[in-house]
Amino acid sequence: MLTEQEEIEESVSDQLRILAAELRRHRKERQLSLETLSALSGVSRSMISKVERGETVPSTGTLSRLAEALGTTFSQLMVAHPVESEIVVIPADRQPILSDAVSGYQRRCISPVLPGRGVDWVLNTLPPHGTSGEFVAHRRGVEEYIYVLKGRLEARVGSRRVQLEPRDALYFQAHETHQFTNLGAGECEYFLIINSSGLRG
Repeated sequence: MLTEQEEIEESVSDQLRILAAELRRHRKERQLSLETLSALSGVSRSMISKVERGETVPSTGTLSRLAEALGTTFSQLMVAHPVESEIVVIPADRQPILSDAVSGYQRRCISPVLPGRGVDWVLNTLPPHGTSGEFVAHRRGVEEYIYVLKGRLEARVGSRRVQLEPRDALYFQAHETHQFTNLGAGECEYFLIINSSGLRG
């Protein structure tokens, strides 16, 4: 019987394996070399190689840059295979989680990866006074929606800053850099929906 710590370590190992395989698959499907993906994303070749070998957990900012360069979504890099069913249940223990060891920022993917649908639904948790780090600008047509569950959140979109309280909501077009900061002394939890369906021609 595994201890709780062993279960956590096994879950992280499984997630690293999936992320490594999916990043490599998306890169090869687009016929991109490590050098080309590095140039497109601004992520070093050595970092991409380490992620593809399952040797490191990338920061959320790094994963965001790689997803944008590959023309895919955060969730599509975290899940092994797209789901076909119109009714999908994702048990809590099967929801991919990416934790940034340095900042303590955590992203839990709660939307299924459905073919032909460009929507990511993520539950984010920021530690006290923590920050998400800066996310790269998405392509025009990508929209983001925020709903704060608890805590006080500052959202910076380009040069503009807004402060959100629990139950406040925010919408923005995500073609500028953006960053989220917990303004409080407790954890801040918020839902984030990234809608890239507007990119479909």
